[in-house]
Amino acid sequence: MPEGDNVYQAARRMHAALAGKRLAASDFRVPAFATLDLAGWTVLEVVSRGKHLLHRVAPPGSTHDGDGRLSVHSHLSMEGSWQVYGPGERWRKPGHTARAVLTADDGTSAVGFSLGLIEVIATAEEDAAVGHLGPDLLGPGWDPALAEANLRALPERAVGAALLDQRNLAGIGNIYRCELCFLGRVHPATPVAAVPDLPGMVAMAKRLLEANKSRSRNTVGGFGPRNATWVYGRTGQPCLRCRTRIVHGTLAEPLPGTGPLLGETRERDIYWCPNCQPLR
Repeated sequence: MPEGDNVYQAARRMHAALAGKRLAASDFRVPAFATLDLAGWTVLEVVSRGKHLLHRVAPPGSTHDGDGRLSVHSHLSMEGSWQVYGPGERWRKPGHTARAVLTADDGTSAVGFSLGLIEVIATAEEDAAVGHLGPDLLGPGWDPALAEANLRALPERAVGAALLDQRNLAGIGNIYRCELCFLGRVHPATPVAAVPDLPGMVAMAKRLLEANKSRSRNTVGGFGPRNATWVYGRTGQPCLRCRTRIVHGTLAEPLPGTGPLLGETRERDIYWCPNCQPLR
């Protein structure tokens, strides 16, 4: 699953490739927007908001801020990606998985593959799409105090589930939540109220994403690409801190829209060291 740093990097790449350019063509391969044509529109910017992406475009002849502007809103979900291609460059993913293609007048294109969500909304109404998100770990309005308060709002909730809830703080995915729990020496199922240093965990989340937002992810810093995580994906391997074997399990979490403590749930993978992270 792409996480906040991946999405931030994707926004930076597309902004560098498209910002300030007019679109020669657009192709939305979803029924709701299949007839929408943004040819002649100008790409103003591409920004990330947690795990969401926003391509903001202005109509031909637009002279006033916000005048008729639209935002192409997308979410990568589990397997999605946006890729940038030069004129005539062959796509590196199967064409049938493309859900959106934005082509600039110089032939540069951005292609969204296997997107979990793609829609076009009025830029003035972006808050309806992403306003529910908590403070963005890589955004200009990062507010650690609010992120901590959001996490504490349900003190009995498992911290591993609370960290993944984008309404609390935006940008953490499954890899980071497992790594954060290890670095904080807490089991992912530990209730938020029992986490000994929640502000430290929030600060660590910020440091990790900031450190990795401009490079290939290396959450442990210095162990190399084969050991780029402390616990995630390392089932049965020795802990890099104490040599105890890493354990894999699952943690039940509420599905979006069903409420934090009741309703339908899904199981998500967790990894931990039983010695470094005893369940409190």
